[in-house]
Amino acid sequence: MYKTEKPFLNVLAGKKPDHMPIWLMRQAGRYLPEYRDLRSKAKNFLNLCLTPEWACEITLQPIKRFEFDAAILFADILLVPMALGLDLSFQEGEGPVLEQVSDEIKLSKLKFDNEKVLPVYDAISRIKLKLPPQTAFIGFCGAPWTVACYMIEGRGKTGFPKAKAWVKEQSKLLQKLIETLIDASEIYLGQQIDAGVEVIQIFDSWSGLLVGEDFQRWVIEPTRELVRRMKTKYPHIPIIGFPREAGRHYKDYLTQTGVDAMSLDPSVDVQRAKVELQTLKPLQGNLDPELLVKGGHDMFIAAEKIMTTLGPNHIFNLGHGVVPQTPPENVADLVKFVHAFQS
Repeated sequence: MYKTEKPFLNVLAGKKPDHMPIWLMRQAGRYLPEYRDLRSKAKNFLNLCLTPEWACEITLQPIKRFEFDAAILFADILLVPMALGLDLSFQEGEGPVLEQVSDEIKLSKLKFDNEKVLPVYDAISRIKLKLPPQTAFIGFCGAPWTVACYMIEGRGKTGFPKAKAWVKEQSKLLQKLIETLIDASEIYLGQQIDAGVEVIQIFDSWSGLLVGEDFQRWVIEPTRELVRRMKTKYPHIPIIGFPREAGRHYKDYLTQTGVDAMSLDPSVDVQRAKVELQTLKPLQGNLDPELLVKGGHDMFIAAEKIMTTLGPNHIFNLGHGVVPQTPPENVADLVKFVHAFQS
């Protein structure tokens, strides 16, 4: 069903790759000196995302340096609410600042304007032409719940008290917002696929804020609907879900959303994952990013445990993104270590 000459795609297709594939979330970014050089030329982070030649160059930087098995588009999950009509900026040291959706009047005005994200699709076309033939290409979006958190709160790193309040007090309004995001994400992902990505990852970074029935309603059900729509139009495109910090809900997510594979955060015990999750579908993850910062013996021991337990039909990754203080030489060491792994 999928192309099989790429190790990353082999794993997603249930085929044994010739080596364990590796890529890292946030593999393009501030820990790389070449990224910082380019960032200094741009007015702001958003300008980087929406300048196709820059987004192309940044996406390719870690591929050139480390020979990862997959590239992931350099963009941001908040481009969708921007395209829905909300003002978006990124403040140094503070992160994203997004115009809030505070009531039904504001929500009713949201309309996805594909023109605003055309540079993203242009970047994808450019990247596709320059990727090595063995390197897979990942597109992505934020999950409806996670993007809704930012739209309600207006910024990140807050614990999202307003979003959690909507769960209890504004469920009808939240449902309307979620449906708006499903519609927008369907368009956005479809255009990414048409431009050349081969895999989609759905990032639900804040799924861990919810448990029980709330997790079912706001994480699983919207993701299932988005995956269903994508599979109807693009049945050949594999989809990876990442419900970060989902805890006891990981299995429910994997069995109910329709994703083809799932990424795990560092809290998940790999032996348990092997028994309860990997028997169902392929997994991705889940080295602690702090071990990548530390490097050396501790990093190798942890990586070896993941590989011997879950390999060889496993996609090696972190349990979250590369942090800015990560030494690039540690990343190079990890890639060589994973590629040399023999089960």
